[in-house]
Amino acid sequence: MLPRIHEDITFRKLEILISFLESGSLARAAERLGISAVSVHRALHSLESGTRCALFRLEGRNLQPTEAAHALAEVARDILQRMDEGVRATRALAGYGSERIRIGSLYSLTSGTVPALIMALKLRKPDVQAELILGSNNDLLQKLREGSIDAAVIGHPEGCTDLESQALFDDNIYFAAPEGSAYAGRASIALEDCADERFVSLQEGFVTYSRFMDAFRLAGFEPQVVMKTNDIFSLMNLVGGGIGCTLLPGRVRSVLPPNVRLIPLDPRYAMRQSIALCFLRSRERDPTLLALLAASRTLRIPAS
Repeated sequence: MLPRIHEDITFRKLEILISFLESGSLARAAERLGISAVSVHRALHSLESGTRCALFRLEGRNLQPTEAAHALAEVARDILQRMDEGVRATRALAGYGSERIRIGSLYSLTSGTVPALIMALKLRKPDVQAELILGSNNDLLQKLREGSIDAAVIGHPEGCTDLESQALFDDNIYFAAPEGSAYAGRASIALEDCADERFVSLQEGFVTYSRFMDAFRLAGFEPQVVMKTNDIFSLMNLVGGGIGCTLLPGRVRSVLPPNVRLIPLDPRYAMRQSIALCFLRSRERDPTLLALLAASRTLRIPAS
């Protein structure tokens, strides 16, 4: 049997407690919440009755919180956050949209694709507030399944029957080398000629890392990776700094450092990434996600 919580302890009163502790006075808490100072004081006193312990002490005319009040507030923040997530998840499963949408994205898609997608969504739902969460393909898939994000723009996940996916575009993979290197002037790169080269790469879990390893598997050798990083912009700067070469998707061309060159791979090692918008199939009736899906179909992504 679940423990019974005293009826004087409610979510609203816990919100008032948190607001009082953060603002530091009855008057400021009342102003923040749009209620009277008397209502704030009454709610705090009621929490003392519900917990059956002193949460405050009087110092002159000021109400000072005790350690017990801070302990209750810490638990309250977690409870309110979890309840908020639970309500949103319930609404989503019932097919009701939210005014907030959390979109996961690969770092490399933030320079064009994702801003365009959000603007297209805004045309359909002007009041929606978009929050952007960045990560690797694997990280974002996990967050999607945990409910930490609502949708993700990632490398197309194959064999994921729990997801709805809308293909956005395919992206060619290029060899990236510093300007002035022996590779920079070539028309194409045969990877077997690079067996002794130093390379930099993304960490495992990124779709670009997967294509990186696939290409060298075709070439028949394991690249000498001297450094790994967690975002593609740092990776490009490592190439520009002469730390090593790498493989990059064509979509980063517009944000390349000026001293980095993209060279096509020899057709034997040609690699492509498929980028897609994904969300849980269980939320396929969510109006906000349906609007995002419709927005994604209007995007025109130039070939890389």
